[in-house]
Amino acid sequence: MELDMTKKQYSELCDSAAEGSKWWINAPKAFVFGGLICVLGQGLFDMLSLAELSEESSATLTSVILVFLSALLTGLGIYPKIAKHAGAGTLVPITGFANSVCAPALEFKTEGFITGLGAKIFIISGPVILYGTLASFIYGLIYYLFLR
Repeated sequence: MELDMTKKQYSELCDSAAEGSKWWINAPKAFVFGGLICVLGQGLFDMLSLAELSEESSATLTSVILVFLSALLTGLGIYPKIAKHAGAGTLVPITGFANSVCAPALEFKTEGFITGLGAKIFIISGPVILYGTLASFIYGLIYYLFLR
């Protein structure tokens, strides 16, 4: 299928798609939603600490619960609706990373376990893992060679 479009029409299409966001609305919403996710995490940590778990166990279990909730909400189609309004507030905490793994898995599941799920599950989070690991190695090497 060929698209018949003049340069002027294409330019108008690009201009309409490139309209700036309302940062004065989006930034506070992202701050509030991201803060609420962090408050939820702190509340979970405090409740687990009251159950006489060690600080390390409470922190680990808090992370596991937040990842589980994010994956569950993604699977139910709720997390994308929250993210639509919260913007970057849902991307930064650990819940955003869990969503970035679950969303492609759901999107490509119809293509099968190997070529769909297996091949596409890390399509968004893969670069974060790769470059995060690479940066950690480089920083560790610099520290070992020059700063210890």
